[in-house]
Formats: sequence, C-alpha cells, structure tokens
Amino acid sequence: MAVDPVCGMKVDERSSKFAYTYQGVTYYFCRQQCLDQFRRDPVKYVKR
Repeated sequence: MAVDPVCGMKVDERSSKFAYTYQGVTYYFCRQQCLDQFRRDPVKYVKR
C-alpha cells in the first residue's frame, strides 16, 4: 500500500487509476483532485 502524499489516504498501487512520477519516484493518489493538486506544486508534498 502507498500513501497519497496530498491527503494521507492509503492507496493500493496495483489498482490505483491515479499515478504520477516525479524525479524518478512514482506517487499514487486516491482521486484526480489529489493528483492535480500534487502536479501544481509537487515540492510541497515530497518528503525530503
């Protein structure tokens, strides 16, 4: 299970319809709105 970096919800990588690769790491999202929010400002959500 992955964790949606925007809302914190658990997401199954195998069945998620929403994924985005940023700097070589694939992130999974629970819904389109979370993906869109991440795309606008990924640095805000990426853990360092």
